Amino acid sequence: MAFDVAEIMRIGAEIGLSQNVSKCELIAHSDAVISDTLLQSFTRVEIEDATPLGAPLFPSPALDRAWAERCEELAKAADRLSAINAQDALILLRSSFCAPKVLHLLRSSPSVCHSSLATFNSLLRRSVQRITNCDLSDSQWIQASLPVKDGGLGIRRVSSLALPAFVASAASTLSIQADILADCDKSGSDLLQAYLSDWSVKFGDVPDSLPTKQPFWDRLGVLDDKARVEASLTSAHHRASLLAATSQHSGDWLFALPIASSGLRLYDEAVRVAVGLRLGLDLCIPHHCHCGSAVDDRGFMVLSAKEPRAGQLGIMLLTT
Repeated sequence: MAFDVAEIMRIGAEIGLSQNVSKCELIAHSDAVISDTLLQSFTRVEIEDATPLGAPLFPSPALDRAWAERCEELAKAADRLSAINAQDALILLRSSFCAPKVLHLLRSSPSVCHSSLATFNSLLRRSVQRITNCDLSDSQWIQASLPVKDGGLGIRRVSSLALPAFVASAASTLSIQADILADCDKSGSDLLQAYLSDWSVKFGDVPDSLPTKQPFWDRLGVLDDKARVEASLTSAHHRASLLAATSQHSGDWLFALPIASSGLRLYDEAVRVAVGLRLGLDLCIPHHCHCGSAVDDRGFMVLSAKEPRAGQLGIMLLTT
């Protein structure tokens, strides 16, 4: 190891790069004896506390702290998002503060069974409810966490992403790992095998050649969640809502930038209604419209015309 570090410093010096020893870390077991003077000057870090590029390598207090920090950041973001326009907040939550914020941690650290995943999911669910002013049942939250093309809002649950993210990352770096760890104990590969076994139990046989793209490992989980949502639907109305939500272009509004000058900014109430229609939520309490027609909790009613044509029905969405 000392020879390798010296060689790196020598080659770096030839091209004008110098090693900042004060920022160098030596990751080793506590009982490891280091005799090289240069290596002794490095900051000593226990293997369990190793966090290269912000991602702890092992289940440890360091991983607990990393997830606690991510949960704290999301809680702070959720409080602030509730104070701005609902459409803006929904876009920011989906694009910046949910899964994209922690994907590096999911892909690099063994987080599949970590207890903080449930905490992070709970914070996401509460944030969606506050932004849209809607209460979500367990089934509706699962649908909301589906990709937009599958009828959801694209606010992915981190518990559903942890396994496919880590397996895809590990599979894509197997050759690099083999080169780096050629002369080392490869017991760490047992973790990947355990995760592959978990995936196999849930979704079937693992391919002989491990795919390196995360969508391969994730897609079957998405379809499983979608099937759970479909199985929970108890009425033709809710089944029709899901079919409409999964139709092509039905979720395009979720990707439209809220530009007021172009007429693309939705009022908060419009966001609530749009999300409610997509997820099959109750939009109001049953009551009678000022015209005398009954309005159910979904906000629909039949309009009565003075001279209705045969078979003519009107449907109006109550948004006030």
